[in-house]
Amino acid sequence: MRKLTTLIDGLSFPEGPRWHDGKLFFSDMHAHKVIAADMTGRTETICEVPAWPSGLGWLPDGRMLVVSMTDRRLLRLDRDGLKVAADLSKLASFHCNDMVVDAKGRAYVGNFGFDLHAQATPKFGELVMVEPNGAARVVAGEMKFPNGTVITPDGKTLIVGESTGACLTAFDIGADGSLSNRRLWAEIAPAIPDGITLDAEGAVWVASPLTDEVIRVHQGGEVTERIKTANHAYACMLGGPDRRTLFVLTAADSDPDKCRAKPTGRIETTPVEIASAGFP
Repeated sequence: MRKLTTLIDGLSFPEGPRWHDGKLFFSDMHAHKVIAADMTGRTETICEVPAWPSGLGWLPDGRMLVVSMTDRRLLRLDRDGLKVAADLSKLASFHCNDMVVDAKGRAYVGNFGFDLHAQATPKFGELVMVEPNGAARVVAGEMKFPNGTVITPDGKTLIVGESTGACLTAFDIGADGSLSNRRLWAEIAPAIPDGITLDAEGAVWVASPLTDEVIRVHQGGEVTERIKTANHAYACMLGGPDRRTLFVLTAADSDPDKCRAKPTGRIETTPVEIASAGFP
């Protein structure tokens, strides 16, 4: 039974973890900050995003991309500050959320599809693909809250968690970045997928806030590990110097007002045997 160790606490609502350049980058969403942390827990604010930061990624030239949620934009961090890489407001049904960026700098951005915090009736969302030049288009529709997303090491398969569908869905990636051959990769109910990360055996670690755990799932739905969390588990990422540290991002609630009033967000860690693979 693996045990989690707290690396960082007192965060508002940590999300979108990515291991990059020897550090863990993540969005403290309701504090409006993108933060980088080293393995000792020392942190540095990279930028501030007033409209809630979420998914993170990097272009081939090293510039960081950040999802700006409530104004539905993809931002790019240039030397002179944040710039709008793409306006997704006419393509995304509701708040933009998680993202994966491939080796060519193409960003795949999901969205809620409906007002989650107002407990609105669930509606479909979309995956929007943004080219490095800012051109954007919908590449998958009728998605049940597309959330955490990974791409296999060969760049040929995209796997996305559909939160309100309680499943992982796979697509083939075309030469132009288009998605096809949609198929069920794994059903995971009663768990629901939020953030996900891929390992070198092809298994996906899934953060499930509904069941307060992180699970390791294989294609077809076999769960080979479960790690219970004290708070809700919203995201996870394999990283560390040998990519065998599992970072788990937790919080007591996702409600913006509650998160700001009483920060309960944590980044917790545990060593694992199988290293990360693919993207992010």
